[in-house]
Amino acid sequence: MSEQGLEKTLLSKEEIAAIVKQLGREITDCYKKSDKELIVIGLLRGSFIFMADLVREIKCPMVTDFLTISSYGDNTVSSGDVKVVMDLDESITGRDVLLVEDIIDTGNTFSKVVRMLEGRDPASLRICTLLNKPSRRKVEVNIDFCGINIPDEFVCGYGLDFAQKYRNVPYIGIYEGPVE
Repeated sequence: MSEQGLEKTLLSKEEIAAIVKQLGREITDCYKKSDKELIVIGLLRGSFIFMADLVREIKCPMVTDFLTISSYGDNTVSSGDVKVVMDLDESITGRDVLLVEDIIDTGNTFSKVVRMLEGRDPASLRICTLLNKPSRRKVEVNIDFCGINIPDEFVCGYGLDFAQKYRNVPYIGIYEGPVE
């Protein structure tokens, strides 16, 4: 079953669940012996569904927080202009930080967020993304935990949106609808 505008499925619900479970195992193995407090930070809005599923698969103590960054507006291409809409509630100084993103493509926005967080003196800062689009990369991003590399397609579903639509779709599809 497809949603209007998402005629091709890139990842099914079951495929996503398997990727998230594997990422949870890798992250648990990485942090289980750390003596620092782990804070898992999601970039809103796109990462909220992925992060909710991911933290349930991480088997070590943690706290969570969120950061809202805007660079897309209602477009299918990032403007590169990064705006902090909502900052963290928690301090990350001296803590292990896992930054969770739904998708990394050009790296422009994400690299700016990483630099901003590095300036807050975390003990460590690692990156987890569900989807990676290396073919679009303009700025290098060191991804520690990568779910899957995908082709250069605009995707929606499982938290990813076009103009705030499709976030509730339980799979990830390729957006082929009209650009408003």
